[in-house]
Amino acid sequence: MTSRSSLDHRNLNHSPIMHKYEAVPIDPRVEHNLAQIMNDLGRSDDVVVREIRYEKTGAVVTAIVYIDGLSDAAAINCYIYDVLNHSIKTAFTEEREEEICTTVLAKELLFGMGAIRTVAEMASLYKYLLAGEAVILMEGEALAYHADVREWNGRAVTESTTQTVVRGPRESFTETLRTNTSLVRRKIKDPRLWLETISMGRLTQTDVTIMYINGIAKPSVIEEVRSRIRAIDIDSVLDSSFIEELIEDGKFSLFPTVYNSELPDSVAAQLLEGKVAILVDGTPNVLLVPTQFISFFQSPEDYYQRPVYASMLRLLRFGSFFISLLLPSLYIAITTFHREMLPTSLLISVAAQREGVPFPAFVEALVMEITFEILREAGLRMPRAIGQAVSVVGTLVIGQAAVEAGIVSAAMVIVVSVTAISTFTLPAYSMSIPVRILRFVFMAVSASFGLFGIFMGLFVLLLHLCSLQSFGEPYMSPLSPYRSTFMEDSLVRLPKWMSFKRPDTAVGSGERRYRRR
Repeated sequence: MTSRSSLDHRNLNHSPIMHKYEAVPIDPRVEHNLAQIMNDLGRSDDVVVREIRYEKTGAVVTAIVYIDGLSDAAAINCYIYDVLNHSIKTAFTEEREEEICTTVLAKELLFGMGAIRTVAEMASLYKYLLAGEAVILMEGEALAYHADVREWNGRAVTESTTQTVVRGPRESFTETLRTNTSLVRRKIKDPRLWLETISMGRLTQTDVTIMYINGIAKPSVIEEVRSRIRAIDIDSVLDSSFIEELIEDGKFSLFPTVYNSELPDSVAAQLLEGKVAILVDGTPNVLLVPTQFISFFQSPEDYYQRPVYASMLRLLRFGSFFISLLLPSLYIAITTFHREMLPTSLLISVAAQREGVPFPAFVEALVMEITFEILREAGLRMPRAIGQAVSVVGTLVIGQAAVEAGIVSAAMVIVVSVTAISTFTLPAYSMSIPVRILRFVFMAVSASFGLFGIFMGLFVLLLHLCSLQSFGEPYMSPLSPYRSTFMEDSLVRLPKWMSFKRPDTAVGSGERRYRRR
């Protein structure tokens, strides 16, 4: 487990190796550099050194250093080691020893193979070496060469398991950064799609890429993303959530102000709307900023279905949001304070069910909601083969047993079940978490103040949402502030031939983006 202090982004010491060699030049002596590298890396077993020696004296002329498992050993042996070994031996045979390992020879042999660059400092050498590249040292050269021969076993591009669609592309991001950037470039074949990559994490040195479309993304947003990311000083970046937590607005808010997605088509669509994507090596979740509240209710499939179907499903999601948030609290308030609102026949049925229940409605709902949350968490953590069966069967068995034992009423089991199912309709998992938490808050205020407490809670919640911003953009836009021009893709989706304007997150918002031929 990583300690809390190791993740704190304040008052951290630099990585010992990187800090020690930040401005130290590479020594012209190969054997001195090899000894230094092996000493700093603790003579680890996965550090491989291939040496080429001068036959007459046995001195090391050239050395190739790489990390086994991160670099392609076959490519190093065939295209770097064999070429250098043959060329140097040929030069020895032709008695051109004074030209051995000179800059001319290095340029002729190495730069001809491509993807090979120079490095002059030891700190940069360690950075490339530990990233999986091969480092080439030459006697008499006060610099080294690094070849991009990275290769490690990664997950293939497969269908997303968290954001499923019925119609549309099925591919999802992987844990490899370059695979993810290529998936987006396949969608947007425009030279204005720009990428900026920096290394983050003093110890992990994780590659983080900022992706945006120049001329569409607002310069102020791009600069804000840059400044927030560069201000991060942390030991490790193991997932995009590390960055999300440090750059998001409303750090104490339950609602996410950074959107994340595993789908390349979703990321491409939001880049075209002027948003900035943040890709982190080692994670399939791509961050998108700025984001709005309504973005968490939009599914990529909405744009592949006919607009009538998409609009109906989107309205259904908004309705499910309020059901999952308020249904238990409404049941508590009505059965406790406002029984006159129920039809007589329904009131008699509910009263008959609750006749033998020893607890008030709030305690009933609290017990059932906590039980369901436990079953949901157990289903997620258990092996996939039995996790779903345990969560479904456990809910049915416990609910039926609780009703028969007289602990809860049948109506409460129905209310909790409908509430839980409504939560699953939200496309973004990050939005379902605050709903599940706030549900307990509304249950408490409804048990204390009835419908008045629910209305006051909704009023406070609405004020909080309207006060939030995401990288300078209003979180509730275009609902608050209300902008009728951009309502074409908010609560409903208008047909594409009626979607004329760019969204307000893009440069030139309101300009026409559709032209009839």
